[in-house]
Amino acid sequence: MAVPPDRYRLPRSRRITRGGEIRALFRGGKKSRTAHLDVFASASPAPRSRVGLVVPRHRHSIVERNLVKRRIREALRLEVLPRLNAAGLAQDVLVRARREAYDASFEALREELIGWLEEQWSHAPSSS
Repeated sequence: MAVPPDRYRLPRSRRITRGGEIRALFRGGKKSRTAHLDVFASASPAPRSRVGLVVPRHRHSIVERNLVKRRIREALRLEVLPRLNAAGLAQDVLVRARREAYDASFEALREELIGWLEEQWSHAPSSS
């Protein structure tokens, strides 16, 4: 099996994987809620933006759970990280799927994350 090119992967340096970091974001991150997701954001201790993902089972099969994880991870990779990088921000973003996320399409999850980002920037203090 061929290894996919790096442009199709979420680099390890861009992932939040340690339990302590995830718990710290749950406790101290700014929480926002969308129709299908809970999003926690905080300044990153790393010099770059990173993303994390939590998808509880909510009595669904592992196949359904993996589908939700793939959809959210791809939206984070394609939309959130590039926009944070373009803005020059080093943010840690943790997304927790709510029960409703199992019924959402990729496009719906993607649009929610884009809307969340735009809402964050509209509330950010201006530097002028």
